Amino acid sequence: MPDVVLAVARFGFLVLLWIFVFAVAGVVRRDLFIGARSSGLVAAPRGLGPAAAGPKVKRGKAAHLLSVKEDGRPERTITLADTPITIGRAEDCTVVITDDFASAHHAQLVPRDGQWFLQDQGSTNGTYLNNAKVSGLTPVPLRVPIRIGRTSLELRS
Repeated sequence: MPDVVLAVARFGFLVLLWIFVFAVAGVVRRDLFIGARSSGLVAAPRGLGPAAAGPKVKRGKAAHLLSVKEDGRPERTITLADTPITIGRAEDCTVVITDDFASAHHAQLVPRDGQWFLQDQGSTNGTYLNNAKVSGLTPVPLRVPIRIGRTSLELRS
């Protein structure tokens, strides 16, 4: 093999190695300093204006409680208000979960006209509603499990 080809291959390998090192360092930095973000930097929920009305859903009983079941922890019940709920590992989330498979700002529950809607916030591992991956603003019926990693959440009346 010519020396030039070997030199180019070595240089290319070093460039790829450094790209990998910087990518890993960025991920580690982001995960370590999750709680250092200011809550003032959190943007308003996307797609919640009148133009994003979403699908029409039959209204039943309104949800007043959110049940959170984390792996190895006792079940928690949270009383709901008429404000959006952010779910994730970051300390500025409304519902903080300690699941390793959850992102810093994993998902959001949004109330609209007596119905709750679930939206994934660009999480790495996805958000699931009754074993179906959530891709947009999705209505959440009562007692249907929301799964984030190993954590399960349910709306209750």
